[in-house]
Amino acid sequence: MAKGGWQEFSRAESLQRGGAAGGPGSRDPGLASTPRAQQKVRVQRTKAGKGGKLVTAITGLEIAEAEAKALLKALKASAGTGGSLKDGVIELQGDQLAAALAALEKEGFRPKQAGG
Repeated sequence: MAKGGWQEFSRAESLQRGGAAGGPGSRDPGLASTPRAQQKVRVQRTKAGKGGKLVTAITGLEIAEAEAKALLKALKASAGTGGSLKDGVIELQGDQLAAALAALEKEGFRPKQAGG
């Protein structure tokens, strides 16, 4: 064999296997199979890794990337603040707990407050 003879992941059939395409944290269109009312959506305030600034983190959303971006836009508009989407977690700037809970309920989710 040529130099670097191990070729398991360079064959086309090895790239077609489930899980190899995007990794464990990737969002795909089939992820929205759980109804919004049954998803375990958590909303919490945190300062961890944010330089002492308070942010409101929303986790547990099982929706596609495009839906998450649309939800982020609606949350930012209802809270009147900035925010971002990182690794499936929506972060809103500041203490936006009440606004986030209300907006998520309006979108059909059943969010719960996590943490203190």
